[in-house]
Amino acid sequence: MAKAVRGATIGLLQSAARLSRTALAERLLAHGFYAGQDKIMLALSIENGQAPSQLAGLLGVRPPTITKTINRLANQGFLEKRLSDEDGRRAHIFLTEQGEQAIKAIEKSVRKTEKLALKGFDKKDQKALATLLLKIEANLNGESHDMIDEDEDAEVDA
Repeated sequence: MAKAVRGATIGLLQSAARLSRTALAERLLAHGFYAGQDKIMLALSIENGQAPSQLAGLLGVRPPTITKTINRLANQGFLEKRLSDEDGRRAHIFLTEQGEQAIKAIEKSVRKTEKLALKGFDKKDQKALATLLLKIEANLNGESHDMIDEDEDAEVDA
């Protein structure tokens, strides 16, 4: 039996992540979005009116990065900034009508990319992969993965 190459698993994980980001980015570009913009849009579709600092924390990016992306999306007509009613120095970010309509295209792009990535996987394999990826994420975040229930149905699209 051939000896496993050290670092091969992390290399495969990095390669799969890069290829999936590239495939999704190509689909999103067809709808006028650049990589990363989809995450902000989807976060706002779940909770509209978040502050830039909330979005930055949620997405794990620095505030200057999120500000640039918000400004680009606002210039494209997908988002708008509104001053806070409680504190006029703070802004909150909202989807515009055009932004709300774009959510369906983003979600469809994500679903198609996931379907391509998981082609040939049965539901059991998809669930196992989702569980393993959650454990990897927990490990790299320095968190316990005791809360990950392997018997519970992981949410996966076929």
